[in-house]
Amino acid sequence: MTEFINSLYPWIKALHIIAVIAWMAGLFYLPRLYVYHAEKREQISDLDDLFTLMEYRLLRIIMRPAMISAWVFGTILALIPGVVDWGMAWPWFKFGGVIAMTWFHIWLKRRHREFADGRNTITGRTYRLMNEVPTLLLVIIVFSVVLKF
Repeated sequence: MTEFINSLYPWIKALHIIAVIAWMAGLFYLPRLYVYHAEKREQISDLDDLFTLMEYRLLRIIMRPAMISAWVFGTILALIPGVVDWGMAWPWFKFGGVIAMTWFHIWLKRRHREFADGRNTITGRTYRLMNEVPTLLLVIIVFSVVLKF
């Protein structure tokens, strides 16, 4: 059984990387859409429905499946014997970063509901600042995995 799992390791790792890249793309792009949505909502109300649809599709069709896939393949990788030494600090830093990234995803989804309901109160400037969160988390996660400190 161990030999079979080890033979799948490169495939699982590749699928995990693909899922993470797709998820990160959405985490970088959605706050930028929110910036434009928040700033243009008052100027051009016809764009409100278009932004809401774009945000919904990004969340539902790309980001959610990518997040779930990243979690599934990452969990499988973590459970393969010899891949992760839980006595070291790096897997805990990575895990904390992934939890924070998941929280950010949920935060973005809640903001989408507010836009869809016409209740957004967050400014474009705040969304610009929040757009830096995935970058910070990406740095923490990549350094943790690559440097294994």
